[in-house]
Amino acid sequence: MTNAPEQPRAAAFFDVDNTLLRGASLYFLARGLAKRHLVSPGQIVRYGWKQWKYLISGKERVQDLRFVTEATMAFIAGREVAQLQELVRSVIDEILLNKLWPGTLKIAQAHLQAGQEVWLVTAAPNDLARMLAARLGLTGGVGTCAEVVDGRYTGHLDGKPVHGREKAEMVSRLAANRGLDLTVCTAYSDSSNDIPMLTAVGNAVAVNPDAALRREARRRGWLMVEYRRSRFWRDTTIPANPNVAVGAGFAAGLVAAALGRDRRR
Repeated sequence: MTNAPEQPRAAAFFDVDNTLLRGASLYFLARGLAKRHLVSPGQIVRYGWKQWKYLISGKERVQDLRFVTEATMAFIAGREVAQLQELVRSVIDEILLNKLWPGTLKIAQAHLQAGQEVWLVTAAPNDLARMLAARLGLTGGVGTCAEVVDGRYTGHLDGKPVHGREKAEMVSRLAANRGLDLTVCTAYSDSSNDIPMLTAVGNAVAVNPDAALRREARRRGWLMVEYRRSRFWRDTTIPANPNVAVGAGFAAGLVAAALGRDRRR
Protein backbone atom coordinates (compact mmCIF):
# COMPACT_ATOMS: atom_id res chain seq x y z
CA MET A 1 0.00 0.00 0.00
CA THR A 2 1.12 3.57 -0.60
CA ASN A 3 2.60 5.65 2.25
CA ALA A 4 0.64 8.74 1.16
CA PRO A 5 -1.32 10.41 3.99
CA GLU A 6 -5.04 9.84 4.31
CA GLN A 7 -7.29 12.44 2.68
CA PRO A 8 -10.60 12.34 4.57
CA ARG A 9 -12.21 15.02 2.36
CA ALA A 10 -11.33 13.06 -0.77
CA ALA A 11 -13.49 10.53 -2.57
CA ALA A 12 -13.34 8.34 -5.65
CA PHE A 13 -16.20 8.24 -8.15
CA PHE A 14 -16.47 5.19 -10.42
CA ASP A 15 -18.52 4.73 -13.56
CA VAL A 16 -19.87 1.17 -13.67
CA ASP A 17 -20.31 -0.15 -17.22
CA ASN A 18 -16.97 -1.20 -18.75
CA THR A 19 -15.13 0.58 -15.93
CA LEU A 20 -15.95 -1.55 -12.91
CA LEU A 21 -18.01 -4.09 -14.81
CA ARG A 22 -17.15 -5.88 -18.05
CA GLY A 23 -20.05 -4.87 -20.27
CA ALA A 24 -23.41 -3.24 -19.61
CA SER A 25 -25.11 -3.81 -16.27
CA LEU A 26 -28.63 -3.56 -17.71
CA TYR A 27 -27.92 -6.36 -20.16
CA PHE A 28 -26.83 -8.65 -17.33
CA LEU A 29 -29.88 -7.60 -15.36
CA ALA A 30 -32.07 -8.51 -18.34
CA ARG A 31 -30.34 -11.90 -18.57
CA GLY A 32 -31.13 -12.59 -14.94
CA LEU A 33 -34.72 -11.55 -15.39
CA ALA A 34 -35.01 -13.73 -18.50
CA LYS A 35 -34.08 -16.77 -16.40
CA ARG A 36 -37.13 -15.94 -14.32
CA HIS A 37 -39.26 -15.53 -17.48
CA LEU A 38 -39.86 -11.86 -16.70
CA VAL A 39 -38.58 -10.51 -20.03
CA SER A 40 -39.20 -11.85 -23.53
CA PRO A 41 -36.62 -13.49 -25.82
CA GLY A 42 -37.02 -10.55 -28.20
CA GLN A 43 -36.04 -8.10 -25.46
CA ILE A 44 -32.94 -10.15 -24.69
CA VAL A 45 -31.93 -10.19 -28.38
CA ARG A 46 -32.23 -6.40 -28.57
CA TYR A 47 -30.35 -5.93 -25.29
CA GLY A 48 -27.71 -8.40 -26.52
CA TRP A 49 -27.19 -6.48 -29.77
CA LYS A 50 -26.53 -3.26 -27.85
CA GLN A 51 -24.18 -5.14 -25.52
CA TRP A 52 -22.23 -6.63 -28.43
CA LYS A 53 -21.80 -3.23 -30.10
CA TYR A 54 -20.71 -1.76 -26.79
CA LEU A 55 -18.06 -4.40 -26.16
CA ILE A 56 -16.71 -4.33 -29.73
CA SER A 57 -16.62 -0.55 -30.18
CA GLY A 58 -15.86 0.36 -26.57
CA LYS A 59 -18.14 3.36 -27.11
CA GLU A 60 -21.32 4.25 -25.30
CA ARG A 61 -23.88 5.52 -27.84
CA VAL A 62 -26.53 7.98 -26.70
CA GLN A 63 -29.20 6.38 -28.90
CA ASP A 64 -28.43 2.95 -27.43
CA LEU A 65 -28.67 4.37 -23.92
CA ARG A 66 -32.05 5.90 -24.80
CA PHE A 67 -33.30 2.56 -26.15
CA VAL A 68 -32.22 0.67 -23.02
CA THR A 69 -33.67 3.33 -20.69
CA GLU A 70 -37.04 3.32 -22.48
CA ALA A 71 -37.14 -0.49 -22.58
CA THR A 72 -36.32 -0.68 -18.88
CA MET A 73 -38.99 1.86 -17.94
CA ALA A 74 -41.57 -0.05 -19.98
CA PHE A 75 -40.59 -3.30 -18.31
CA ILE A 76 -40.83 -2.06 -14.72
CA ALA A 77 -44.07 -0.08 -15.14
CA GLY A 78 -46.61 -1.25 -12.57
CA ARG A 79 -44.26 -3.62 -10.77
CA GLU A 80 -43.76 -3.52 -7.01
CA VAL A 81 -40.57 -1.86 -5.85
CA ALA A 82 -39.86 -4.56 -3.25
CA GLN A 83 -40.17 -7.31 -5.88
CA LEU A 84 -37.78 -5.63 -8.31
CA GLN A 85 -35.28 -4.84 -5.59
CA GLU A 86 -35.16 -8.49 -4.56
CA LEU A 87 -34.61 -9.49 -8.20
CA VAL A 88 -31.83 -6.95 -8.59
CA ARG A 89 -30.16 -8.25 -5.44
CA SER A 90 -30.27 -11.81 -6.79
CA VAL A 91 -28.88 -10.80 -10.19
CA ILE A 92 -26.00 -8.96 -8.54
CA ASP A 93 -25.02 -12.10 -6.61
CA GLU A 94 -25.63 -14.54 -9.47
CA ILE A 95 -24.14 -12.59 -12.39
CA LEU A 96 -22.67 -9.16 -11.77
CA LEU A 97 -20.12 -10.16 -9.13
CA ASN A 98 -18.59 -12.54 -11.68
CA LYS A 99 -18.32 -9.78 -14.32
CA LEU A 100 -16.26 -7.27 -12.35
CA TRP A 101 -12.83 -6.11 -13.49
CA PRO A 102 -10.64 -7.30 -10.57
CA GLY A 103 -8.16 -4.47 -11.13
CA THR A 104 -10.79 -1.73 -10.83
CA LEU A 105 -12.24 -3.34 -7.72
CA LYS A 106 -8.78 -3.40 -6.13
CA ILE A 107 -8.34 0.29 -6.94
CA ALA A 108 -11.68 1.07 -5.28
CA GLN A 109 -10.65 -0.89 -2.22
CA ALA A 110 -7.35 0.99 -2.12
CA HIS A 111 -9.25 4.28 -1.94
CA LEU A 112 -11.28 2.91 0.98
CA GLN A 113 -8.12 1.82 2.76
CA ALA A 114 -6.74 5.33 2.31
CA GLY A 115 -9.71 6.68 4.26
CA GLN A 116 -11.63 7.96 1.24
CA GLU A 117 -15.27 7.55 0.30
CA VAL A 118 -15.97 5.49 -2.82
CA TRP A 119 -19.10 6.08 -4.89
CA LEU A 120 -20.56 4.39 -7.96
CA VAL A 121 -22.05 6.96 -10.34
CA THR A 122 -23.89 5.41 -13.27
CA ALA A 123 -26.68 5.77 -15.81
CA ALA A 124 -27.90 2.34 -14.66
CA PRO A 125 -30.87 2.20 -12.25
CA ASN A 126 -30.34 3.78 -8.87
CA ASP A 127 -31.38 0.61 -7.04
CA LEU A 128 -28.75 -1.39 -8.92
CA ALA A 129 -26.04 1.18 -8.19
CA ARG A 130 -26.97 1.37 -4.52
CA MET A 131 -27.20 -2.40 -4.00
CA LEU A 132 -24.01 -3.17 -5.92
CA ALA A 133 -22.11 -0.59 -3.88
CA ALA A 134 -23.44 -2.09 -0.65
CA ARG A 135 -22.54 -5.61 -1.78
CA LEU A 136 -18.97 -4.48 -2.52
CA GLY A 137 -18.60 -2.59 0.75
CA LEU A 138 -18.35 0.82 -0.95
CA THR A 139 -19.69 4.07 0.47
CA GLY A 140 -22.69 4.28 -1.84
CA GLY A 141 -24.06 4.30 -5.35
CA VAL A 142 -26.23 6.69 -7.34
CA GLY A 143 -27.90 6.16 -10.68
CA THR A 144 -30.92 6.97 -12.77
CA CYS A 145 -34.06 7.09 -10.64
CA ALA A 146 -37.42 5.63 -11.62
CA GLU A 147 -40.60 7.28 -10.40
CA VAL A 148 -42.47 5.41 -7.66
CA VAL A 149 -46.09 5.92 -6.61
CA ASP A 150 -47.73 3.81 -3.88
CA GLY A 151 -44.87 1.32 -3.83
CA ARG A 152 -44.92 0.66 -7.58
CA TYR A 153 -42.88 1.95 -10.49
CA THR A 154 -44.84 4.20 -12.84
CA GLY A 155 -42.68 3.56 -15.89
CA HIS A 156 -41.38 7.14 -15.90
CA LEU A 157 -38.08 8.64 -14.84
CA ASP A 158 -37.78 10.65 -11.64
CA GLY A 159 -35.38 13.30 -12.90
CA LYS A 160 -32.82 13.04 -15.68
CA PRO A 161 -30.72 9.99 -16.64
CA VAL A 162 -27.38 10.13 -14.81
CA HIS A 163 -25.35 10.47 -17.99
CA GLY A 164 -22.93 13.00 -19.46
CA ARG A 165 -23.20 16.39 -17.75
CA GLU A 166 -25.75 15.02 -15.31
CA LYS A 167 -23.04 12.73 -13.90
CA ALA A 168 -20.85 15.75 -13.23
CA GLU A 169 -23.82 17.46 -11.54
CA MET A 170 -24.40 14.37 -9.42
CA VAL A 171 -20.75 14.32 -8.32
CA SER A 172 -20.95 18.00 -7.40
CA ARG A 173 -24.10 17.39 -5.35
CA LEU A 174 -22.49 14.47 -3.56
CA ALA A 175 -19.44 16.59 -2.76
CA ALA A 176 -21.60 19.39 -1.36
CA ASN A 177 -23.69 17.01 0.74
CA ARG A 178 -20.72 15.00 2.05
CA GLY A 179 -18.32 17.87 2.65
CA LEU A 180 -15.85 16.65 0.03
CA ASP A 181 -13.17 18.69 -1.71
CA LEU A 182 -13.45 17.94 -5.42
CA THR A 183 -9.91 19.16 -6.07
CA VAL A 184 -8.55 16.11 -4.21
CA CYS A 185 -11.17 13.66 -5.52
CA THR A 186 -10.63 11.12 -8.31
CA ALA A 187 -13.02 9.94 -11.03
CA TYR A 188 -12.78 6.79 -13.15
CA SER A 189 -14.53 6.10 -16.46
CA ASP A 190 -14.17 4.39 -19.83
CA SER A 191 -16.29 6.79 -21.88
CA SER A 192 -15.74 10.18 -23.46
CA ASN A 193 -19.35 10.88 -22.46
CA ASP A 194 -18.02 11.13 -18.90
CA ILE A 195 -15.46 13.85 -19.62
CA PRO A 196 -17.67 16.33 -17.70
CA MET A 197 -17.37 14.13 -14.60
CA LEU A 198 -13.66 13.53 -15.11
CA THR A 199 -12.97 17.25 -15.40
CA ALA A 200 -15.13 18.06 -12.36
CA VAL A 201 -12.53 16.52 -10.03
CA GLY A 202 -8.85 17.12 -9.43
CA ASN A 203 -7.72 13.70 -10.64
CA ALA A 204 -9.05 11.65 -13.54
CA VAL A 205 -8.30 8.06 -14.59
CA ALA A 206 -9.37 6.60 -17.94
CA VAL A 207 -10.16 2.88 -17.56
CA ASN A 208 -10.54 0.88 -20.79
CA PRO A 209 -10.93 4.23 -22.58
CA ASP A 210 -12.76 4.63 -25.86
CA ALA A 211 -10.80 6.33 -28.64
CA ALA A 212 -12.04 9.83 -27.86
CA LEU A 213 -11.34 9.50 -24.15
CA ARG A 214 -7.87 8.07 -24.85
CA ARG A 215 -7.03 11.14 -26.94
CA GLU A 216 -8.35 13.47 -24.24
CA ALA A 217 -6.47 11.59 -21.51
CA ARG A 218 -3.20 11.90 -23.41
CA ARG A 219 -3.82 15.58 -24.06
CA ARG A 220 -4.56 16.29 -20.40
CA GLY A 221 -1.96 13.93 -18.95
CA TRP A 222 -4.45 11.68 -17.20
CA LEU A 223 -3.61 8.23 -15.90
CA MET A 224 -4.85 5.43 -18.18
CA VAL A 225 -5.48 1.79 -17.28
CA GLU A 226 -6.39 -0.87 -19.86
CA TYR A 227 -7.62 -4.40 -19.11
CA ARG A 228 -9.10 -5.45 -22.45
CA ARG A 229 -5.88 -6.15 -24.31
CA SER A 230 -3.98 -9.40 -24.09
CA ARG A 231 -1.10 -7.60 -22.41
CA PHE A 232 -1.87 -5.32 -19.48
CA TRP A 233 -0.54 -1.78 -19.80
CA ARG A 234 -0.65 1.35 -17.73
CA ASP A 235 0.25 4.88 -18.85
CA THR A 236 0.97 7.44 -16.13
CA THR A 237 1.61 11.11 -16.72
CA ILE A 238 1.77 13.64 -13.88
CA PRO A 239 0.56 17.15 -14.84
CA ALA A 240 2.94 20.10 -14.65
CA ASN A 241 0.67 22.09 -12.30
CA PRO A 242 2.16 21.38 -8.84
CA ASN A 243 -1.20 21.51 -7.02
CA VAL A 244 -2.74 19.05 -9.47
CA ALA A 245 0.41 16.94 -9.44
CA VAL A 246 0.14 16.24 -5.71
CA GLY A 247 -3.36 14.82 -6.06
CA ALA A 248 -2.56 13.01 -9.29
CA GLY A 249 0.51 11.47 -7.71
CA PHE A 250 -1.59 10.24 -4.79
CA ALA A 251 -4.13 8.69 -7.17
CA ALA A 252 -1.37 7.15 -9.28
CA GLY A 253 0.18 5.70 -6.12
CA LEU A 254 -3.10 4.05 -5.15
CA VAL A 255 -3.54 2.60 -8.63
CA ALA A 256 0.04 1.36 -8.80
CA ALA A 257 -0.16 -0.21 -5.34
CA ALA A 258 -3.48 -1.94 -6.04
CA LEU A 259 -2.54 -3.25 -9.46
CA GLY A 260 1.00 -4.07 -8.43
CA ARG A 261 -0.29 -6.45 -5.78
CA ASP A 262 -2.66 -7.97 -8.31
CA ARG A 263 0.10 -8.68 -10.84
CA ARG A 264 2.41 -10.24 -8.24
CA ARG A 265 -0.16 -12.85 -7.29
